[in-house]
This record gives sequence, structure tokens and C-alpha cells, in this order.
Amino acid sequence: MNGIVAYGAYLPYFRLDRKAIGDSLGAPADKGTRSVASYDEDTTSMAVEAARAALRSAPAARPATLYFATAAPAYLDKTNATAIHAALDLDASAAAFDMLGSVRSGAGALRAATDAARPALVALSDIRTGLPGGADEREGGDGAVAFLLAPDSPAAPLLAAPIASASVTAEFLDRWRLPGEPASRQWEERFGEHAYVPLGAAAVADGLKQAGLTAAAVTRWVVTGPHGRASRRVAASIGAAKGAVADDLASSIGNTGAAHAGLLLADALDRAKPDETIAVVSLADGCDVTIWRTTAALAARSRAATVAAQVAAGMPVSYATALTWRGFLQREPPRRPDPERPAAPPSFRGESWKFAFTGSRCQACGARHVPPQRVCVKCHAMDRMAPERLADVPATIATFTVDRLAYSLSPPVVAAVIDFEGGGRFQCELTDVDPAAVKIGDRVEMTFRRLFTAGGVHNYFWKARPLRSR
Repeated sequence: MNGIVAYGAYLPYFRLDRKAIGDSLGAPADKGTRSVASYDEDTTSMAVEAARAALRSAPAARPATLYFATAAPAYLDKTNATAIHAALDLDASAAAFDMLGSVRSGAGALRAATDAARPALVALSDIRTGLPGGADEREGGDGAVAFLLAPDSPAAPLLAAPIASASVTAEFLDRWRLPGEPASRQWEERFGEHAYVPLGAAAVADGLKQAGLTAAAVTRWVVTGPHGRASRRVAASIGAAKGAVADDLASSIGNTGAAHAGLLLADALDRAKPDETIAVVSLADGCDVTIWRTTAALAARSRAATVAAQVAAGMPVSYATALTWRGFLQREPPRRPDPERPAAPPSFRGESWKFAFTGSRCQACGARHVPPQRVCVKCHAMDRMAPERLADVPATIATFTVDRLAYSLSPPVVAAVIDFEGGGRFQCELTDVDPAAVKIGDRVEMTFRRLFTAGGVHNYFWKARPLRSR
């Protein structure tokens, strides 16, 4: 079986205070915050960011398969994983598959990658949307996580090895959403609790039996699911050692659906030491349990961009803005022509630039070109270019402007000219940034975003954001 050789998490920059929801709607206010994906993010773009973080920590390992799981896909009747594949510049021989439509698809994708015969990359991503004033709006959250699973090797040693897995499945109607509906429906809460608790108990008992462990011997327990009361009941019934049940991050980012069990596993790995056991219990249309044992290689992993650091780094967003981004508050559109949808043929021809952000370097004089060119602007050599991927190359702001006239769902638009390390200048939009704080000389990094949607086609490309720790 494959084990975890790398992982990475991504949390959006924005946080919605639950008190703002109550104040706006005249309802009782809950405590804490939830993470909110920006207007230019979706489950595909967030999965790219999490996967980039995972692959940076294990550059020697190349996945042969990509699994993408979400309950909120950007496309239906089209594979979303292929856009992730293109943005990561994976080998054409690497297969890419979606596992969509439910929270449990996250556990399924991770199980498939663990059982695979070849290295596999798993990207789990979700945007949890509920009707204004509803429980899903308050308790949900947006985020993504990615795991690279492969056999142990000197080039990519295991950080955690699977030692047991168990599942219990039952058909019952707890949560559902018909195609095209903006939010999920949920049955009476006590029924879900009644159905989930015995399923969780059975799966946990089976997993512990396979691992040859008692509940008290497990170092860290992760228990989660979209049904909060059921998850708390199962966590209380396990018999874990005092303090062994991990914080489910519900008060800080909310429940991120198909990504949440993986996100909590990443958080547990951030905090773990070698030779610890981590049990993950995911309650969604049944129960899935996996038990992992950490290795000595975990101690050597860089932990700069931890889940905890990203939780603490959020910026407040207003409730009206969050409603606008999710489509529940329709505002006056700009009085200008609608954008044209991206055409398929040029997007196909320019895949390496549009998705992988690959420039070119002149082999005659060494000048770098962004976007890629056939003729060197410096020495005029023709067709002597070598491709260079720039998605992970930091840059510096050379100049910028704050445009208060251009239409944006997050005004004003901040446009900048950036200089990449090693050469190359590019004009692009900044995102996740405070316009009042931008300065010439600020360090930035590229991030994969959805620029707009026109004619039912998502236009994905790259923006720059302030450089975060990696």
C-alpha cells in the first residue's frame, strides 16, 4: 500500500465572522469565523494551490495518477481534474479522474490512492454554501488539501504509513441536494445522529482491531463529518486518551466538507512527532476510518505553511461581500459589454502558458520571456527558446496601479508589473491584497485563479498575491 510522502493544505485568505451573519439577519449570533473562498476561487483553483504545496515538498516524486474529490465541482460532464493536471504541469501519461458529488468522495479518493500500485496525488477541495441564515452557511467552510501517496523510497521517504482501514456503509437520507440547487437540504438532526453513531462505533472498532490497538493507545484522533452533533457523539464514545481528540477547527474555519477529514489529517501531521498513531474518522453517508503511523522522516519536513499558520492568517470579509461572491446577493452589473467566453482551440494550443504558466528562455543570450516568444526581444534569435515554468518562481512588484473604475466583485482592481527572480517581467492582477498596503518592492508569488465565467466557460489563469511562507 502507498503511504503519505508529501502533503499540502490551502485555506482561502478571507474569514467571515459568524456574528456578522446574526447581526445582519437579526438572528442569534454564533461564535467564531468561517473561511470564505474569494470571488476568483473555486474548488478547482483551491485544489491546484494545495497540490502545489504538496509537490513542492517532494520534488523527486511524480504522481502517475491524480484523483480530485469535491462536492461542489466547477464543471459537470467535464473532468475537472484535467485543469488541475495542466496547472501542475504533470506528465501527459499521468491519468486524471474526478470523484464528485458528495462529502464521502474525499475518503474514497484517499482510499483509492492508498490502494494504488503507483504514486498517486489526491486533491480534496470544497466550497460549502448554505442559504442565508442557515446552518450550512454558519458552520461550513472553504478549503483544500492534497496528499502525494507512494511506496517508501530514499528519494521520497514515507511521512506516514497506513496500518489499518475500515468502512461501514448504510443507505439513509440525512443530507442531499438535487442538481442545480444552490444549497443542500438536511433531515431532522436527531435522525442523523441516530443513524451515524452506531456506524461510527462499528467502523472504529473494526479499524482498531485491524491495527491491534486500543482507543487509548492512539496518539491523535480526528473525528469529523458534516453532521456536527453526530461527530461529537462519536468522538466522546471512542474512549480516547485525554486530550487525544484533535480540534476540528469548527470555530475558526468551519467544516470544509469533502476536504475536511484530510485537512484535519494534515493539521495532525503538522503537529505530530515520529512513531505516533493518527486515526481519522470521517462520518459521511456511513463511516470511514484510517489509522496512520508517522515515521522519522516527518521530523525533517519543513513546516512553514502549516494549517495552523493559515488559519491564523485570515483577513475579515463583510457578510454582504460573501453573499455577493456566492451569488445570493445580485448587485447592479457594470454598464459595459460582457466578457467573451474563452475559445477552446486557442486554450488547447496555449495550455502550457495558460494553465502551467510556462515562459521561455533564449538559448542564445539567456533572456527570459513572459509570455513565451519565438523571437528573442534582446538578441532577436529565432526559435531558440527553452520552456521554463514560472508558477513557483517568486517575483517583486516593479510598479502598480489601483483601478477604481474597472469592474470587480472585489473592488478596487490592483494591477501590477512584476519582475521574476532570474529575469522576466509580467503585468498581472494582484489578489488577496489590501490595496492600501501595496508597495513597490513587495514580494509576490503566483496563484491559480478563475478570472471570470462567460457563456458557461470558466477562464482560469494566474494572478499574483503577497508572498506567503512555504
